[in-house]
Amino acid sequence: MNNSIESNTILNKLPKHLRQFIKPQNYNDYSAIDQAVWRYVMRKNVDFLSKVAHKSYLDGLNQTGISIDQIPNMYGMNRILKDIGWAAVAVDGFIPPNAFMEFQAYNVLVIASDIRQLDHIEYTPAPDIIHEGAGHAPIIANPEYAEYLRRFGEIGCKAISSAKDYELYEAVRKLSIIKEAPNSSPNDIADAEKHVEYLQQNMGEPSEMALIRNLHWWTVEYGLIGTLNNPKIYGAGLLSSIGESAWCMTDAVKKLPYTIEATFKDFDITKPQPQLFVTPDFAHLSLILEEFANTMSLRKGGLSGIKKLIQSEALGTIELSTGLQVSGIFNTVIDHEGKPVYIQTTGETALAYREKELIGHGIENHKQGFGSPIGKLKGINLAIEDMSPRDLSAYNIYEERNITLEFEGGITVSGEIITGKRNLQGKIILVSFKNCTVKHLDQILFQPDWGIFDMAVGKEVVSAFSGPADLNSFNLITHVPTSQTIHVKKSENQLQLEKLYQQIRDYREGKNNTISRTKVLEELVKNHSNDWLLPIEIYELAIMGNEKNLRMSCLEHLETIKRKRPEVGHLIDNGLEIINKKKLSI
Repeated sequence: MNNSIESNTILNKLPKHLRQFIKPQNYNDYSAIDQAVWRYVMRKNVDFLSKVAHKSYLDGLNQTGISIDQIPNMYGMNRILKDIGWAAVAVDGFIPPNAFMEFQAYNVLVIASDIRQLDHIEYTPAPDIIHEGAGHAPIIANPEYAEYLRRFGEIGCKAISSAKDYELYEAVRKLSIIKEAPNSSPNDIADAEKHVEYLQQNMGEPSEMALIRNLHWWTVEYGLIGTLNNPKIYGAGLLSSIGESAWCMTDAVKKLPYTIEATFKDFDITKPQPQLFVTPDFAHLSLILEEFANTMSLRKGGLSGIKKLIQSEALGTIELSTGLQVSGIFNTVIDHEGKPVYIQTTGETALAYREKELIGHGIENHKQGFGSPIGKLKGINLAIEDMSPRDLSAYNIYEERNITLEFEGGITVSGEIITGKRNLQGKIILVSFKNCTVKHLDQILFQPDWGIFDMAVGKEVVSAFSGPADLNSFNLITHVPTSQTIHVKKSENQLQLEKLYQQIRDYREGKNNTISRTKVLEELVKNHSNDWLLPIEIYELAIMGNEKNLRMSCLEHLETIKRKRPEVGHLIDNGLEIINKKKLSI
């Protein structure tokens, strides 16, 4: 099968910086054991979830083309998903939260294409195709929920992170990779867990991204819907976990009404959740999302928004009341009476208006940063942006005039005006000076020999958010994860076991009817006596073929495994129960 990435009309709209996270699915890399793991989990899930999942789940499985018997092919999923306005891409495990949410804003599901090991069949801390494909995809067939997911991505990708958030993301990614890797030592896992725990306990005040990730966790990942006494499952983390989907419906898990308070409830990705939140319907999710969005710097701006950007130490944007947008890494703000009066970025900075870079004000023009006063002129009630051409002339704000502008908060700008830029409403948004000196009281902020001083015009900061205003202003294709998913070379013993799984799969699918299931079982008992899933698959074929001796041999071997490995006893019983149910229904 072709391992290249096949695009479509939805994926074609993705910006370049998101494409860097996409990788080929490499479908042929899935072994017959992987396929058996998918089949077991899906059969168990569908059997149980038909009773406890939101009705959109089973409808969505059919609508999104997800098969119970084989791992979904991304190309096939995309051909069906496009009919509901969505697409899917494969990625390598966890990607940065802002990027994950931005994909959602473009109606694209991010699917970690690896699949959990057989030893982790009930739950894996690492994102995998069972979680993403079988959990997220079916529910988006519900248009109300799909719009919530898109809107969440649109708002969430603008949330401002802290520098500690990035450190925690890398630590959690590393932990998930180590825990899922087959050759990880207990010491390696313990060290990674301790590091994550240490970071979680020393995060300080939670950032916007940390808070909105809580909302994402308690809804998109682990949400329940309905009433407290009779909730149904819609969260992908529950839909894809055969252990937690059953456990969460018991009284051992506390059920709470979903409110904005869920924002402040942290979670531990490596453990089952002790409590879950229940929304009465999907519309309520959007109400809480908008309630939270109203607290974000995206909508509030101001001094606090600028300070959050400074703390993030990452690329961000402020928008002024004129619509002028300044994008860069903010490192300084001077405030007066609780309001910002001067902002400064460091390094490459770009100016934009309505998400479109201003001509002549890209990063090549502001390589060393950008600084500007903000606010009103001292003693003048009329803000510069609200002045008519006659007002500007009266206050000497005019081309080729030498002027000193004194702002509230002690900022002065002295120099010769070269020109200005206006927005579509005619308001002036930028004034350029030569021979300019900018001061805060006695502190020099800009001096004439530094070149042209471009002064942003705006009486207030109305918005502050993560990322650039114009995606094309910066080189955003820079992400290199500190840890990669570990793929170890398979042992000869593992390859032999995979061969046996493949023989049984080929027989069930009618590709080779000459295979002796009895001989496969004999070899399995002799050389792979701890494996429990393949005997269940052989047992099913024995039931279908009415082969009593083979059926009894399978059951006898499975009982032996249960005595040797009691921890998998319930998995064996669950697998047999599904097969026997199917037999009775025929």
